[in-house]
Amino acid sequence: MLKPAEHSDAQPPERPVGELVSQLVDEGKAYARAEFGLAKAVATAKARALALPSALLAAAFVLAQAGVTALAIGVFAALYWTFGAVLAGFVAFLIFGGVAGALAWYAVQRLKSDL
Repeated sequence: MLKPAEHSDAQPPERPVGELVSQLVDEGKAYARAEFGLAKAVATAKARALALPSALLAAAFVLAQAGVTALAIGVFAALYWTFGAVLAGFVAFLIFGGVAGALAWYAVQRLKSDL
Protein backbone atom coordinates (compact mmCIF):
# COMPACT_ATOMS: atom_id res chain seq x y z
CA MET A 1 0.00 0.00 0.00
CA LEU A 2 1.15 3.53 -0.73
CA LYS A 3 2.32 5.66 2.09
CA PRO A 4 1.25 9.26 2.15
CA ALA A 5 4.07 11.64 1.45
CA GLU A 6 5.59 13.10 4.49
CA HIS A 7 5.30 16.83 4.58
CA SER A 8 8.19 18.44 6.19
CA ASP A 9 7.51 21.67 7.96
CA ALA A 10 11.10 22.73 7.35
CA GLN A 11 11.23 25.38 4.62
CA PRO A 12 14.38 26.14 2.72
CA PRO A 13 16.36 28.86 4.43
CA GLU A 14 15.47 32.33 3.22
CA ARG A 15 18.21 34.28 1.54
CA PRO A 16 18.82 37.88 2.40
CA VAL A 17 17.20 40.48 0.13
CA GLY A 18 20.58 42.02 -0.69
CA GLU A 19 21.84 38.68 -1.99
CA LEU A 20 18.72 38.20 -4.12
CA VAL A 21 19.02 41.71 -5.58
CA SER A 22 22.70 41.15 -6.29
CA GLN A 23 21.90 37.89 -8.08
CA LEU A 24 19.13 39.61 -10.05
CA VAL A 25 21.49 42.41 -11.14
CA ASP A 26 24.17 39.91 -12.16
CA GLU A 27 21.68 37.89 -14.19
CA GLY A 28 20.34 41.08 -15.77
CA LYS A 29 23.86 42.12 -16.78
CA ALA A 30 24.52 38.67 -18.25
CA TYR A 31 21.24 38.86 -20.21
CA ALA A 32 22.07 42.35 -21.50
CA ARG A 33 25.54 41.17 -22.60
CA ALA A 34 24.00 38.20 -24.39
CA GLU A 35 21.44 40.42 -26.16
CA PHE A 36 24.18 42.88 -27.16
CA GLY A 37 26.30 40.02 -28.49
CA LEU A 38 23.36 38.74 -30.52
CA ALA A 39 22.63 42.19 -31.95
CA LYS A 40 26.31 42.64 -32.79
CA ALA A 41 26.43 39.26 -34.55
CA VAL A 42 23.31 40.06 -36.58
CA ALA A 43 24.67 43.49 -37.56
CA THR A 44 28.02 42.00 -38.56
CA ALA A 45 26.33 39.34 -40.69
CA LYS A 46 24.17 41.94 -42.43
CA ALA A 47 27.17 44.21 -43.03
CA ARG A 48 29.13 41.34 -44.57
CA ALA A 49 26.16 40.44 -46.75
CA LEU A 50 25.86 44.03 -48.01
CA ALA A 51 29.56 44.65 -48.63
CA LEU A 52 29.86 43.10 -52.10
CA PRO A 53 26.54 44.42 -53.46
CA SER A 54 27.44 47.91 -52.23
CA ALA A 55 30.82 47.79 -53.93
CA LEU A 56 29.24 46.55 -57.16
CA LEU A 57 26.62 49.31 -57.01
CA ALA A 58 29.33 51.93 -56.51
CA ALA A 59 31.28 50.56 -59.49
CA ALA A 60 28.11 50.60 -61.60
CA PHE A 61 27.48 54.22 -60.60
CA VAL A 62 31.02 55.24 -61.60
CA LEU A 63 30.70 53.47 -64.96
CA ALA A 64 27.27 55.03 -65.58
CA GLN A 65 28.69 58.45 -64.80
CA ALA A 66 31.54 57.81 -67.24
CA GLY A 67 29.00 56.78 -69.88
CA VAL A 68 26.96 59.95 -69.41
CA THR A 69 30.13 62.02 -69.60
CA ALA A 70 31.13 60.31 -72.84
CA LEU A 71 27.63 60.93 -74.21
CA ALA A 72 27.82 64.60 -73.25
CA ILE A 73 31.20 64.93 -74.96
CA GLY A 74 29.80 63.21 -78.04
CA VAL A 75 26.84 65.59 -78.16
CA PHE A 76 29.18 68.54 -77.74
CA ALA A 77 31.48 67.26 -80.50
CA ALA A 78 28.53 66.77 -82.86
CA LEU A 79 27.24 70.28 -82.13
CA TYR A 80 30.71 71.80 -82.36
CA TRP A 81 30.82 71.30 -86.12
CA THR A 82 27.50 73.09 -86.52
CA PHE A 83 27.50 75.88 -83.91
CA GLY A 84 31.06 76.45 -82.78
CA ALA A 85 32.60 75.82 -79.34
CA VAL A 86 30.69 78.24 -77.11
CA LEU A 87 27.25 77.70 -78.57
CA ALA A 88 27.78 73.92 -78.75
CA GLY A 89 28.70 73.86 -75.05
CA PHE A 90 25.62 75.92 -74.20
CA VAL A 91 23.29 73.73 -76.25
CA ALA A 92 24.77 70.54 -74.76
CA PHE A 93 24.31 72.08 -71.30
CA LEU A 94 20.67 72.88 -72.08
CA ILE A 95 20.03 69.34 -73.33
CA PHE A 96 21.52 67.58 -70.31
CA GLY A 97 20.26 70.21 -67.86
CA GLY A 98 16.76 69.79 -69.29
CA VAL A 99 16.91 66.02 -68.91
CA ALA A 100 18.19 66.36 -65.33
CA GLY A 101 15.50 68.94 -64.52
CA ALA A 102 12.77 66.74 -65.99
CA LEU A 103 13.95 63.76 -63.95
CA ALA A 104 14.08 65.86 -60.77
CA TRP A 105 10.59 67.26 -61.44
CA TYR A 106 9.22 63.75 -62.01
CA ALA A 107 10.86 62.52 -58.80
CA VAL A 108 9.30 65.36 -56.79
CA GLN A 109 5.88 64.71 -58.30
CA ARG A 110 6.11 61.00 -57.47
CA LEU A 111 7.21 61.83 -53.95
CA LYS A 112 4.27 64.17 -53.47
CA SER A 113 1.78 61.64 -54.82
CA ASP A 114 3.19 58.75 -52.76
CA LEU A 115 3.07 60.69 -49.51
